[in-house]
Amino acid sequence: MTDSSSIARPYAQAVFDLAKESGRFEHWSQCLDLLSEIVNHPDFGPLVGDPRITRQQVLDVVLEITGDRLEDEDRNFVRILSHYRRLSALPLIARQYESLRAEHEGIVEAQLEVAYDLDEQQQANLTDALQQRLGRKVRLSSRVNEELIGGAVVRAGDWVIDGSIRARLNKLSSSLGV
Repeated sequence: MTDSSSIARPYAQAVFDLAKESGRFEHWSQCLDLLSEIVNHPDFGPLVGDPRITRQQVLDVVLEITGDRLEDEDRNFVRILSHYRRLSALPLIARQYESLRAEHEGIVEAQLEVAYDLDEQQQANLTDALQQRLGRKVRLSSRVNEELIGGAVVRAGDWVIDGSIRARLNKLSSSLGV
């Protein structure tokens, strides 16, 4: 069985190359977001999985939903994905494209897990500290994880800082042999 990321990778790379050539990075981000939203809709999976519905019919539905929000180049991309039965890979293609774009623009995507919501100033301070530490621009996204009890976990690529109370308690219990 083929890994989903290896299926999505060449498509993400092709879109990135088009965006780089034309300088239209934001356009392709918006296009892939729109298409991913359609594919992630609960009614889309059964539509694609129904053997009575042809690839052309699925393509027609996607193009009808998008209406005039897609340009010719975007529609051609959707046609290719539909032809090779890869429409369901769109969310992964979008994520890989955004990673390529961030790397090209010198941005590090960082994920923050916190026990409770941080205010804007706290997030800005953390972003500034990460930018100084990593020497690159940081785009920070955060989510609340109540299992952390307190503290935070920051992930930026392969780099992880676990400053959660849960991690500290685990470390303490390990050192005590509990």
